[in-house]
Amino acid sequence: MLEREDFVDENRVRLAGRRLHHVREILGTTNGDELRVGIVGGRTGIGNVDRVDDDALEMDVRLETEPLDPLPLRLILALPRPKVLNRTIAAAASMGIGEIDLINSWRVEKSYWKSPRLSAESIRMQSILGLEQSGGTILPTIRLHRLFVPFVRKELSGEVPDKLALLAHPRGAVEAPRKVEQAVVLAIGPEGGFIERELQTFQELGFTAVSLGPRILRVETAIACLIGRLF
Repeated sequence: MLEREDFVDENRVRLAGRRLHHVREILGTTNGDELRVGIVGGRTGIGNVDRVDDDALEMDVRLETEPLDPLPLRLILALPRPKVLNRTIAAAASMGIGEIDLINSWRVEKSYWKSPRLSAESIRMQSILGLEQSGGTILPTIRLHRLFVPFVRKELSGEVPDKLALLAHPRGAVEAPRKVEQAVVLAIGPEGGFIERELQTFQELGFTAVSLGPRILRVETAIACLIGRLF
C-alpha cells in the first residue's frame, strides 16, 4: 500500500521501514521484479522495482485500475477485547466493510476503552494491513461510541428505514439471510451477546435478531460467516 508521501516523482516511489522489510524478507523481491501496488483511497496497479537494498526500495508505478467498491454494509460492533481488536479491524477491512461503529454495551469491560489499540494510528495501521491482504485501497470509516443509548436511539435510528437491519445473536430465532440485494446495517454484540435490554433497544428500531446456528463463534469468525452469507 502506497501513501502520497511515498512519491518522489509523479510515477516513482521510495519505500523504507515495514514495507521494505516485507518485500525483501517475506516476498523475496529483487531488482527487476514486479509488485502489485495501490495508493490509499485510490487506484491499484503494478510497480517495477529497479532498486532494493538495506536502505530503501524504489520503483516506477502504473496505477491504472479503479479501486474495489466497499460492501453496502454498516457494521455495528460491540468493542472487542484489545487482543482481538487488531485482527478484527484487519479482517473487516480485508472483506471490504466500509463503515464500522465500535460501541459500548453492558458486557464490554470499561478498561477496553483505555487500550492504545484504539488510537487513530493503531486503527489505521490495522486497516492498512487488511487492505494489503485483500488488494483493496479504500480505508473504512471507523467511529467510536462510548455511550450505547445515545448512539442507538439518536445516531442509528435514521439508518434503519432504508436498510436491512440485522442483529447477530446466539438466540436469534431467524436464520441469517443469504445473498441479499439491499444495503445492510449489521449489529454484532460482545462475547455472550447483547443483554436483553440492549436487544430490545435494537428491536424497537426495527432490527431482526438472526442466528448462524447453535455454535458460539468468535467475533472475527462471526463477521466472516455473516459477510459470506449476506453478500
